[in-house]
Amino acid sequence: MRPLKWVGGSKKSLDGLPEDVKDVFGSALLDVQYGGLQMGRNRSVRASRMKSGRSSRITTAYLRAVYTATFPEVVYVLDAFLKKSKSGSKTPQADKDRVRDRFKAAKRDYDEHHRKREK
Repeated sequence: MRPLKWVGGSKKSLDGLPEDVKDVFGSALLDVQYGGLQMGRNRSVRASRMKSGRSSRITTAYLRAVYTATFPEVVYVLDAFLKKSKSGSKTPQADKDRVRDRFKAAKRDYDEHHRKREK
């Protein structure tokens, strides 16, 4: 089983989500730790789709947890967030940028703490 490492505020973000969503994400992350869910790729787990009505408008939101299983010794959890659909199914650029920056931080951490053991 590979350990999880939380990058940036990903643990705090996940902790702030509803319990049923945390259960879904937790189960998915456990699968990744044991080698499931398409190892070796960056992935986003969708926990649920929520709709809320306000006046006559309907807002659709998706809950996401983003992780990377690219590294052989550890799974990095990069983010967990509510993705509100403002323009179709596109993820807002700010969320993409945050995940990209956290992936770079995960790579630096891996290179510093784990790469030496591979050689």
